[in-house]
Amino acid sequence: MGDDAGDFVRAHTRLAAVPYVPEIRLHLITPGAVPGSDEGVYELWERAGRLPFWAFPWAGGQALARHVLDHPEIVRGRTVLDLATGSGLVAVAAALAGAALVVANDVDPYALAAVELNARANGVTVRIAGGDLLDGAPSQQVVLAGDVYYEEPLARRVTPFLSRAGGDVLVGVPDRACCYLPEGLFEPVGVHQVPASLEDTPRKRTTIYRLSAAM
Repeated sequence: MGDDAGDFVRAHTRLAAVPYVPEIRLHLITPGAVPGSDEGVYELWERAGRLPFWAFPWAGGQALARHVLDHPEIVRGRTVLDLATGSGLVAVAAALAGAALVVANDVDPYALAAVELNARANGVTVRIAGGDLLDGAPSQQVVLAGDVYYEEPLARRVTPFLSRAGGDVLVGVPDRACCYLPEGLFEPVGVHQVPASLEDTPRKRTTIYRLSAAM
C-alpha cells in the first residue's frame, strides 16, 4: 500500500506548522486544508476506513514533542521508539533533538506513509516499523508515547509493554474524562496547555509522565 497510501495522505492534507510545535511541519487536515474542499475528520475517517490519527496533531503528541525539543538531552545520541506514532510528530521531534536513531511504530499503513512524508518535510530520518509490537519488548533506550491512555483495552496492553523497556519511558496524557493511566506507576515531569481543536476545550491541559524506575 506504500505508494498508494502516500498518495492518499498527500491528497487529503497540506503541510502546516504544528500549533504548539511550530518548528515542525506536518501533513495535516483542517477545515479547508485541501483547496476546494471542506473535508473534515469524519469525511476522512470514512475514506480511510479508520480514524485518521495521522492527520491531526493530538494533544498528547504535541506536549511530548514540545517536551523533547525543550529537553533534547532526553534523546540526544540515544535510540528512540515512538509508539503509536500517528503523524510521526514525536518521532520527528526526537530526530530534530539529536537522537541517534528514531523508530516510529503504528498499525495503520496511512500513518506510516504520513511519517515518511513528514520526516522528509522536516529534513530528518525516521525508521518505520509497522504492526503491533505490544506483545514484545522495546529494545530502544528511550520509548515515547503521545496519547496512548485514551481507551481501556489499549491501556491494558500498553502498560506491560512499557514496563518491559530497559530505558526511559515518557508519555503524554491529556486531561480527559476517559483516561486509563494506571495509578502509582508514573511520575509527572511537565505540564502543558496545548491547542487542541478536536478536544472538548480549545486548550487541553496535558501532562508528561515518566515511568517510575521503581516499576
